[in-house]
Amino acid sequence: MLIGILQTGYAPEDLQTASGDYPDMFARMLAGYGFTFRTWKVVDMEFPASVQDAEGWLITGSRHGAYEDHAFIPPLEAFIRDIYAAHVPLVGICFGHQIIAQALGGRVEKFAGGWSVGPSDYDFGGDTVTLNAWHQDQVVQRPEGAEVLGSSGFCENAALVYDDRALTVQAHPEFDDRFLHGLIEKRGRGTVPDALIDRAEGRLGQPNGAGTIAARIADFFKQPR
Repeated sequence: MLIGILQTGYAPEDLQTASGDYPDMFARMLAGYGFTFRTWKVVDMEFPASVQDAEGWLITGSRHGAYEDHAFIPPLEAFIRDIYAAHVPLVGICFGHQIIAQALGGRVEKFAGGWSVGPSDYDFGGDTVTLNAWHQDQVVQRPEGAEVLGSSGFCENAALVYDDRALTVQAHPEFDDRFLHGLIEKRGRGTVPDALIDRAEGRLGQPNGAGTIAARIADFFKQPR
């Protein structure tokens, strides 16, 4: 099954030597499920010709805000709506989670409660799943048809499912602890409050549920439609 990765941002260059870029992280996360991958750098205005160019689509994270004025955002939103209308399975992570919600009629804002950084606990139907997070923006209003799959006290709409069409997650199951530590050092200090950084670094190394979410994503892509 070919998964088209719509890349909406880049990992810091000085972290790519060890961890690769965002598409590399997703390929590692979903290794062993029989997928192949092709990347379109939509952040640089490189778009697929058709929603049928892949059998499933995955939208990455980004340092940009879904509500910001960037050239790639309007055509990406239009492409999301085309994917959705065609019933091609779509997955979004962090920025991907937010831009899908926004494209389908939801609202994304810079959250008044501030940042979520590092290992964070989410309730997935009564199961606690710990995932690495890195965001200040949130989906504050769900689109029609979106149901909450995962949430926390800090992030109500932490994971959403749109019947068999889309599955989106606010946290970053593709971020391992080494990459998150590097991100803290390169993008966090001086931007994210020190207390949040200290708490995040104190939880690094604990078990998390990235594998559980990877399996859920793989099952979503493969389910009969």
